[in-house]
Amino acid sequence: MLVILGLLASFLSFLYMIAPSIRKFFAGGVCRTTVQLPGKVVVITGANTGIGKETARELARRGARVYIACRDVLKGESAASEIRADTKNSQVLVRKLDLSDTKSIRAFAEGFLAEEKQLHVLINNAGVMMCPYSKTADGFETHLGVNHLGHFLLTHLLLERLKESAPARVVNLSSVVHYVGKIRFHDLQGEKRYSRGFAYCHSKLANVLFTRELAKRLQGTGVTTYAVHPGIVRSQLVRHSFLLCLLWRLFSPFLKSAWEGAQTSLHCALAEGLEPLSGKYFSDCTRTWVSPRARNNKTAERLWNVSCELLGIQWK
Repeated sequence: MLVILGLLASFLSFLYMIAPSIRKFFAGGVCRTTVQLPGKVVVITGANTGIGKETARELARRGARVYIACRDVLKGESAASEIRADTKNSQVLVRKLDLSDTKSIRAFAEGFLAEEKQLHVLINNAGVMMCPYSKTADGFETHLGVNHLGHFLLTHLLLERLKESAPARVVNLSSVVHYVGKIRFHDLQGEKRYSRGFAYCHSKLANVLFTRELAKRLQGTGVTTYAVHPGIVRSQLVRHSFLLCLLWRLFSPFLKSAWEGAQTSLHCALAEGLEPLSGKYFSDCTRTWVSPRARNNKTAERLWNVSCELLGIQWK
């Protein structure tokens, strides 16, 4: 037994020694475009930390006016201050947005539309993962409410400004775990059966289906949309799961950094010539296949209609 433990310890030590090389190999694609963004306006949800923060930093570095839309304004201001100092771009602004409360979403949109006459890029980056069962202020299961419905409503409220500013883009962060997700229309709120892991997967499938249906409805408007898998990233998103926190800490040398995780979002926001690929799913800055469920047009349309009903909006 001691021999086996010794061999295991030696193997793990070896892995940690070569971790930088392994992580470099699996780091994934890098956004190569040199496009600059003076005069462009960007909104990024959840950009006070992690992938969103690094995305905001790079867009600010390229000269964009960047709105960090987040629930915790103090953390947002801290991130914005850091980004302004790093990029020498003073146009990094923070506005309160709580995606678990439709009143907050509407208030953010109303304030933004009064403040800005243009919007060129909307990055729906914020999200929750592996939450214990809970509901949003409007009674939606939290993963569904924040990850899907919150961004669905936000996009709806900002869409006319995006159209007026075209060419414009909407980037929706999803995940490879959409492959095991399923839209359970008979139990969308998870009241009959709930698994925090599967609830997250279902919401990530909803992100891909939303992107697919949105692209169809935006044809000819000059607004395009893309779904993104950022990779497996060292982030605070796993904070609700003790087991995942432990695994993330153990395997952190092998996971993507937030900067690496931001690259595909940046690619979809900036890269030239992506317009014919509107509605598609990207990983490592490359178009990637989605699950069969994510290619189901009837499911995408039904989810759209159900989402409108739940939110009390009309969006044709």
